[in-house]
Amino acid sequence: MKIQNLEAHFSNKGRAGKVVTIIKGFEGDIPSLRALAKNIKTYTGTGGTVKNNEIIIQGNCRDKIINYLIKIGHKAKRIGG
Repeated sequence: MKIQNLEAHFSNKGRAGKVVTIIKGFEGDIPSLRALAKNIKTYTGTGGTVKNNEIIIQGNCRDKIINYLIKIGHKAKRIGG
């Protein structure tokens, strides 16, 4: 798997006030993106989806996600809030 430079964003816009963490910056095919999303959801114990080449995870668990991404060999940084 190629090392990715990923960004973990915090957002609640357009979601009726619900907080989500958005992982942006993934370069690769959709199956790889979906596999990474599934691993993140399993690791954090939360739900989520893949839309517009972004991973959307329910709740504000940026720090946990960033630690996981670094642990599996990607570069990750926290953006905003």
